[in-house]
Amino acid sequence: MKDNVLTQDIIAKVQENVDIVDVISGYLPLSNKGKNFFGVCPFHSDHSPSMSVSREKQIYKCFSCGASGNVFNFVMNYENVSFIDAVKILASKAGIPLNIKTSNYKDNGRLQVLYDIFDVTQKFYKNNINTKDGEKALEFIKNRKFDLNIIKDFDLGLSLKEDDKLVNLLMKKGFNQTDMLRTGLVNKSERGLKDMYINRIMFPIYNLQGNLVGYSGRIFNGEKLNKYFNTKETEIFKKGEILYNYHRAKNAVKDKEQVIVVEGFFATIRLHTIGVDNVVATLGTAFTKNHASILKRMAKEIVLCFDGDNAGSDATNSCIKELEKVGVIPKIIRLEDNLDPDDYVLKYGKDRMLEKINNPMNIMDYKLNYYKKNKDLTNTQDLSKYVNEMIDELKLIDDDIYRELTLKKLSDISKISVEILKQKLDDIEVATKIPRYEMVNKKLSKYDMAERNLLFYALNNKEIFKKIKDENLKFNNQEYINLIMTVNDYLNEHDTLKISSLLTYFRDNSDMINMLNSLIDLDLKDECSIYEINDYIKVIKERTTKKKMNNLKNNMKEASTKDEKKKLLEQMFNIRKKELEGANKND
Repeated sequence: MKDNVLTQDIIAKVQENVDIVDVISGYLPLSNKGKNFFGVCPFHSDHSPSMSVSREKQIYKCFSCGASGNVFNFVMNYENVSFIDAVKILASKAGIPLNIKTSNYKDNGRLQVLYDIFDVTQKFYKNNINTKDGEKALEFIKNRKFDLNIIKDFDLGLSLKEDDKLVNLLMKKGFNQTDMLRTGLVNKSERGLKDMYINRIMFPIYNLQGNLVGYSGRIFNGEKLNKYFNTKETEIFKKGEILYNYHRAKNAVKDKEQVIVVEGFFATIRLHTIGVDNVVATLGTAFTKNHASILKRMAKEIVLCFDGDNAGSDATNSCIKELEKVGVIPKIIRLEDNLDPDDYVLKYGKDRMLEKINNPMNIMDYKLNYYKKNKDLTNTQDLSKYVNEMIDELKLIDDDIYRELTLKKLSDISKISVEILKQKLDDIEVATKIPRYEMVNKKLSKYDMAERNLLFYALNNKEIFKKIKDENLKFNNQEYINLIMTVNDYLNEHDTLKISSLLTYFRDNSDMINMLNSLIDLDLKDECSIYEINDYIKVIKERTTKKKMNNLKNNMKEASTKDEKKKLLEQMFNIRKKELEGANKND
């Protein structure tokens, strides 16, 4: 099939053939209340349904965190994909055949050359490991008790001992030096470009959309070098936005409604060999809020299975804190003997590892153990510190029963009564309550409110929008003026007017998108009578009249002749006359 260019017509066709309620209900439960549907918002820590979905307007909005948009925005944010990938996903749901290359869409052609370089590089590395040069690498993999099918399943490859093989290949393929350097796969030296990776087993790293964007190279000959060496951050490789194995694991995660997070490549691969495919890994960098948000949208249950040593314990705790910030309470697997999941399976076998996976520890039991570390609970100071740390953790838990059970365990450990612990928790809870998103309602004058509300209704009704133009209304808010002018341009190309369509049309105009989202967030009723519309228009005209009258009054003060004053008075009289005529007409 021939590749298509992503046009506005194709986008509109996809949007017209999907229903936002049907799409969102495929991701999370929605309940019908009146005209709209409601569900728990997936974009913040939401415990009761605060996200409204309108079938009529084809938009969603969360009354708690402010998340809003149309069906494309929801899929982009929920699936962590680009706009073009959201179009592809929704086209598939609508049964619309699409064959669109990313390079055909706007500025992505500049990035496509990077993906093309990685495509050539991956073929090179994969070929190397199956040649004579790859014999020692294959021996290393076999010694790690991995079947050679792992090479195929995880696309493993090999960089060669010579430092110019990849550079020469890429130059033969016609890639320029600037683009090669942009990938992070090559580096400058005194004698020109050289390969960044030398004699390492290559683990390819894919972004959330399944595009190859980087590598981690591992030594295998016992060289005195860093064990792993990751590609530096580039335009397409952002470590804080990537989880290893995401693209391969996401379907298994959806099926099991659970994602297991480990620290390393071999840990991920080892669990795969025992049939555990819902596994992703961090890339040896700090666990970020982006990682937490990605995991939250992947599955209902998140299980952390980091290395069993102290470093793994600290990493687990850091990860927990980031997940708690986005409203996720993970479960924990801790492994004995300071082992990582790879070594644990090799030492204790598949069944014992599966037993761990099937029976993870709850978060408070983990914390009860974690905060004991390096403390002597017979020492009053250490005990006090331990109890205070646990109280700080307990204030993050909303479940009353869960709190009660943990307080009882803390009481048993500390020998402090549950009542005293409860009182301590109550005393600090108000002062240290986690700040939540609050909609800031700026106090508006009746004129500002009339402009805002009229525009809210006009953006979903072409006739109301036309009335703004016919009445020659003069808005005071410059942002609204810009939006009206831009929507006028939109209407030169389109017959209908809907906020959901405008969000797509203006997707690359951040100012317009912010303005549209601020209007979506308004807590106004869905429909407005013609009398209310006329009242808004009357108020807006009243401000225009006041401005003109004030200007004329100021001019009157500066007028030096009777004729000038007479002309100004006549203008003021005519303004008042028109105002009265307009009021009578509306009545």
